[in-house]
Amino acid sequence: MGRFAVSTMFFHEYPCDHIFDYVAESGLDSIEFWVETPYFWLRGAPEEELVGCIADHPELSPITVHAPSLELNPCSINPRVAEISVDYAVEAVKMADRMGAGVVTVHPGRRTAKRHPSAYDYRRFEGFIARLREAAEETRVKVAIENLEPRVNTLLYTAEDTAEVLEREPWLWFTLDMGHAMMASRDEVDRFIDLCIERIVNVHVSGLGGNGRPHHPIHDSPSAQEVLKELADRSYGGYLTLELEDMVFPGALSSEEKVVLLARELETLQKIFS
Repeated sequence: MGRFAVSTMFFHEYPCDHIFDYVAESGLDSIEFWVETPYFWLRGAPEEELVGCIADHPELSPITVHAPSLELNPCSINPRVAEISVDYAVEAVKMADRMGAGVVTVHPGRRTAKRHPSAYDYRRFEGFIARLREAAEETRVKVAIENLEPRVNTLLYTAEDTAEVLEREPWLWFTLDMGHAMMASRDEVDRFIDLCIERIVNVHVSGLGGNGRPHHPIHDSPSAQEVLKELADRSYGGYLTLELEDMVFPGALSSEEKVVLLARELETLQKIFS
């Protein structure tokens, strides 16, 4: 059985120590710490506080880390944007290693214009991968690249492209965002599992809403549960990280309501992976 986690962004409005408390209360046994979690990010990323949160909640360790990605793009046509995006990702790998994390997830980037990626964009991507490779060689954490939403300008939103990169980079791991893949089709999710199952170390878990967007709960999503059952049948044993958006609900959720929701999501996961 894998480890059941949730992204800290589901509790984005709370201090980090509260977030760890709420996740532990829900019964989940791990956490994906987004470096851009506001209380952490906007206060200069005080690592000593994060170390304290981890130490106070040994039942959630080892955590995973998600590298900064908001407003960043390692494949940007703007060289300064690309440079700082790569630097942030590399520093997240090093921070994850210092925290004793099991996995750090990074985004592959996208073409700045809403057109199919060009040779220039792939050169940028290759440079990004090279920097990550160097960082991975110096650390113990598993660096996992994530599939993005199926948009015309994104890199690595198809199973075939992702598998090709993983074959070329044997040190690199994979975070399957099932919601992103489901936006393309159910068949695309199956292709990701077929081609990449041996390299998957983290799964971002969510269902699609009525608008076709991800980050909805899975307890009332038969299609999401089908994907999870396929992973269970294939003996997947890595992290299963609930990636939920609290803005999809009719009204604001209290911390207590979020904990109850996570407990219900956990029950669904446990039934599938028991």
